[in-house]
Amino acid sequence: MEPLKCVIVDDEPLAVKMLEKYVERTPFLSLSGSFTDSLEALAQLPVLQPQLIFLDIQMPDLNGLELSSMVPSGTRIIFTTAFKQYAFESYEVSALDYLLKPIRYQKFLEAATKAQQWFAHEETRRPSAPSPTPTSFFLKVDGRLRKVDMTDILYVEGMKDYVLVHTASEKQPLITHNTMKYMEEQLPAAAFLRVHRSFIIALERIDSVTRDGDILIAGRLIPVTGSYRPRFEDYLRQHSL
Repeated sequence: MEPLKCVIVDDEPLAVKMLEKYVERTPFLSLSGSFTDSLEALAQLPVLQPQLIFLDIQMPDLNGLELSSMVPSGTRIIFTTAFKQYAFESYEVSALDYLLKPIRYQKFLEAATKAQQWFAHEETRRPSAPSPTPTSFFLKVDGRLRKVDMTDILYVEGMKDYVLVHTASEKQPLITHNTMKYMEEQLPAAAFLRVHRSFIIALERIDSVTRDGDILIAGRLIPVTGSYRPRFEDYLRQHSL
């Protein structure tokens, strides 16, 4: 059985760091992402598709109980909280377990093992099927979540601490606080390719390639540089007559 893909959501950075260390110590867990903002976590769940979420209950904007009702049906929850009174509510939403802070590794391991056993049991009950490739995701833009259809993306542009997502349907790019590395990891490799330190392109949106090997998309000339050039040239060889 492959390691369980898990996500940590807790508005306390120190609690996140502790849980990250616990996940790293546990060989049958694999960390897909950590979030201190519950809305940001919700936006990324369709992309990350975790099997397990270690979820704090008391958080601003969207608390853990509310978030748990919005996760995909195949994702299981282990709640983490400093308040005993939430124990009953956590089981009402079918959480696998409930960890009371401060969390000792022994208790964490017991809860994680329960999750491993649950998924192992599920594997024996149904035939395995490939996970569907996500077709959209949410971006936090101007303080609200915007749904972005991946087929609408022309290219992604990095600018210091921000990412600009240029789409065919919007005159202005969608600006979000993120990194190019993170965007590159989340976008499907079959449809998107990083060609420059500051650019990721949608391969189906290429209009033409110049004599110098640079790309034209929707009137924008995008350079292909350095270590990114061989992969793009391989793509062109495979898709040229």
